[in-house]
Amino acid sequence: MFFERHQGGERAILVHLEGQNPEVREDPQEFQELVISAGAETVTLVVVPRHRPSAKFLIGSGKVDELHALVKAEQADLVIFNHVLTPSQERNLERAFECRVIDRTGLILDIFAQRARTHEGKLQVELAQLDHMSTRLVRGWTHLERQKGGIGLRGPGETQLETDRRLLRVRIRQIKQKLEKVRSQREQARRGRKRADIPSVSLVGYTNAGKSTLFNALTSSEVYAADQLFATLDPTLRRLELDDLGPIVLADTVGFIRHLPHKLVEAFRATLEESSNADLLLHVIDAHESERDQQIEQVLAVLSEIGASEQPILEVYNKIDLLEGVDPQIQRDADGQPQRVWLSARDSKGLELLHQAIAELLGDDIFSGTLCLPQRLGRLRAQFFALGVVREEGHDEAGASLLTVRLPRVELNRLVSREGWQPAEFLEQHTLQ
Repeated sequence: MFFERHQGGERAILVHLEGQNPEVREDPQEFQELVISAGAETVTLVVVPRHRPSAKFLIGSGKVDELHALVKAEQADLVIFNHVLTPSQERNLERAFECRVIDRTGLILDIFAQRARTHEGKLQVELAQLDHMSTRLVRGWTHLERQKGGIGLRGPGETQLETDRRLLRVRIRQIKQKLEKVRSQREQARRGRKRADIPSVSLVGYTNAGKSTLFNALTSSEVYAADQLFATLDPTLRRLELDDLGPIVLADTVGFIRHLPHKLVEAFRATLEESSNADLLLHVIDAHESERDQQIEQVLAVLSEIGASEQPILEVYNKIDLLEGVDPQIQRDADGQPQRVWLSARDSKGLELLHQAIAELLGDDIFSGTLCLPQRLGRLRAQFFALGVVREEGHDEAGASLLTVRLPRVELNRLVSREGWQPAEFLEQHTLQ
């Protein structure tokens, strides 16, 4: 309501600054992919060598005049900067170019606004946009500002601006309250899964690394997947059965990007908590990407920001179908634990290796043996079959079921305890009489 976002198909001139500090440098190719994802038509990319950004325009006044002429000549609708602009810089550039100007944060916010599908996702995007636009509200009311003067125009300008700011604060507070409720609901669901001893695994990684494609291949789902940045915005959870482990919950989350705006990290904290509370993180990496090392660093930085840096991580190098001479494989650390898996989600090659690696990392305490269940424990027998952990069944002379099972020890303890038995005693005997 209070923010504006451009519609797709607008003609855009892109501006990228070179010569800045390498730590804050942006990638021009990624910038163009973001613009394509937003639906804008790129007229041209202007690279500006600038070592000392100007406080007024970010770029020099000579380049401002040059870009103004280019806007007129190309009849561009907007100018997009691959950098963060201050509110004053944005207003100054709009006056100079006589067209709308948005920065990198505004561009990412616009893409998020297009991708949001669920009610929660839309709330998160709106919160981030309102936070971003609150400092830029004055732009929409310059015709009513007091310094413009004029009879009847001295007071209402500031009054209208203050009214809008107050309404913004009210709306932001309402959204935060709703998202807090979502966060508590997610936390309740996580506690329920922990009580059921169902491990949770979360897919994380740089945007367009192939997380949704891998998610669909693992769970036979139809989550939207496309070769574009931020194709996935709303988190999706699915139950997945692993032969050597049992059921797990797999979560597909929003992709990360270089210098992800803090407003987005804060707004999507409820969603990102799926990663910070997971038992295992699958860090999906585009093996074919030339800057994959830098992307890995960015993902680890965001994980640290959301408090997920201490979670166990399994690296998944995806898209090996684009590499020559690379076969699906598991690479292990010095202790023999799976460290990274190489696979192709698109071709479904190496998925069984990923299953194996997940089961090894999550199944540190696996019970494998034969249980003797008398006929009166038929309900318990049915529960083992329902979990899909029975490898073989036989019967002894008394008619008791002999079940050869493999499952997490905590799951076995839970089932046995329901029958009033002490798990420790049972595990010593490996037989339930």
